[in-house]
This record gives sequence, C-alpha cells and structure tokens, in this order.
Amino acid sequence: MHFMPKRATIEFSRAISPQYRLPLPFVEFEEVVPGVRFGRPDQLLTPAYWALRCQTANLDEIDFVNRHGSLADEIGFCLLGGFGVTLEVATAFFERLQSAGVFSDSSQVSEAELLSLLMEPAIVKGRPHRYRFPNQRARRIHAAMRQLTLMDLDPKDPVGFRDAVQSLEGVGPKTASWIVRNWLDVDMIAILDIHVLRAGWAMNLFARDCRLPKDYLVLENRFIEFSERLNLRASVLDSVIWSDMRRFGSSLAQERLIA
Repeated sequence: MHFMPKRATIEFSRAISPQYRLPLPFVEFEEVVPGVRFGRPDQLLTPAYWALRCQTANLDEIDFVNRHGSLADEIGFCLLGGFGVTLEVATAFFERLQSAGVFSDSSQVSEAELLSLLMEPAIVKGRPHRYRFPNQRARRIHAAMRQLTLMDLDPKDPVGFRDAVQSLEGVGPKTASWIVRNWLDVDMIAILDIHVLRAGWAMNLFARDCRLPKDYLVLENRFIEFSERLNLRASVLDSVIWSDMRRFGSSLAQERLIA
C-alpha cells in the first residue's frame, strides 16, 4: 500500500461486539505494569479495551510503513503534519509538493516556489483549505531536503537514526520518531503525541505532570514496556490509540481527568 497513513478508517464497532471477544492477556484487576489495572474491554480507554482494539483492527489499515516512497517523501510528509494540521490537510499539500518534484533527488525547487505551493489553498473533502504555517514549513522543508543529502544515516541503529534526524530544523522527538518508525518499521521507537499522552493519563500509565516533548524518552520507555506486557507491537498500539483518541477519545479522556 502507499506509505501514507490510513489510520482513520479503523472500525470501532467491532471493538466491543461480543462476537469479537478474544482471549486477553490479563484479568480485570491484574496490573499490566505497576499502577495500571487491565480493566474490562467494554470500558472505553482501559488497557483491556486497547488490547481488544489491537487484536480486532485491520492491520492493512494501520500499516503506515513507507514501502513505495523515499526518505525525502517521509520527511516532507511528517514536516507538513503535526500539531495544528490535520492528516487530511497534510496529505493534500504533500501530494501537491510531491507532484511538483519537491522531494525528488534532483529537486531544484526554491524556497520561494515552495512557499507559493503552500500558499495556494488545497481541496480537502470538497472544500478549499489553506495551509496553516506556509512560511515556516517552506523554510523547513527546503532546508531539510538540502541537509538530507549530507546526512549519514544507519538503518541498523534506529535510535541513532532518530537522533540524526532531530538535527533538522523543526524536527523534535515526536516528528523524528514518526519519520524513523515509518521508514524503518521498528518497535523500539514510539510515536507519542497529545492523543497518546491523554490516553496514558486516562489509564494511569503516565504521570499527570509529564509533558511533551520534555519527558518524551521517559514516556516512550513506559509505553514500550506497556505494549510488551500486552504482547502487542508498539507501532500497532500507538496507531490504534491515535485513531480512536483523534475521533472521540481525547474529549472523553479530558472529561475524566477534570471529573
């Protein structure tokens, strides 16, 4: 499949339907990791719920590994996405830039031309949408494409790969993890954003005073330990959490945290 994420299409109704109740790794009051009870699969946002969601998800729909594009494509797409930019809008502008040859090895697209491409509205779901950060992202993408040709990246060292990618302007730990995980298909790295953070707060996986990006590595270690205890790939778990939290879970988690 194309490397672009298709996370938004995961089927929710299957998650709590009786015919999909599968053997789960813990009982209700057992702790998955210290302080985090497994709970029940029919209670939203519990570890049991996430375990069943991952078991019943269509893996083709959460397989976002870049199998057909280039590393430049991946970096460009991830720089276009992130906070304040929906997946749909990022995808529309990525496709425009890709068609213009911005991410090709021989690209001669200037920063001014990049800005022009980002300033023109793109059609998303039948309506014109403006890109939120055209000047900033034009500068960052142009610089990243130049720097990428000079970088020495070792695919056998995902953590070192991530550290190197973070040298690019505008690339913090979450964006670097997004790039590396999509490119290398590894589970020693997790993509943690506000949606995953809220899910972690809701099930007591993360401390309430933790913050991104300050505590990224501590949270990542905790998340990977959690996924291993559930016998789930971290890449599947964070993708499923991201999808559900994006659509309904973040508002529900916030309500619970306030209550």
